Amino acid sequence: MIEKINVRVYAMIVKNSQVMALHEEYVGQQLMKFPGGGLEFGESILECVNRELEEELNIKVKNVEHLYTQEDFLVSKFRDNEQLLSIYYQAEMVDENELLIMDPCIEEIEWVSLAAEENPFLLPIDKIAFEVLKKKLL
Repeated sequence: MIEKINVRVYAMIVKNSQVMALHEEYVGQQLMKFPGGGLEFGESILECVNRELEEELNIKVKNVEHLYTQEDFLVSKFRDNEQLLSIYYQAEMVDENELLIMDPCIEEIEWVSLAAEENPFLLPIDKIAFEVLKKKLL
């Protein structure tokens, strides 16, 4: 039974026809995902994306533009009592020299080519968002 909605906000940071992806372990599973995380009570969606990027990667972003909001019902892969709602923004780093992994769960950063034939993302909404970004920019 669904008991709560978990709003997730992500930034698709683009540079040289590539998008930033993070590798991390979560609940014993290896994930490749976009930077971002959960909306906290009392904060706006844009405040969330900015806070998450500062907490995870020590960066600020500019040219933040809404890209995609999840349209389909999806139960969390990790908590069967949660419904997910994911929102994605396209953005650019203000200063790439500030980039520093701050979150100990993040193992590495990978720049994924938007020209990749195969979609490398495993999470279902990340897969869709990656395709939306490719369609917009290529």
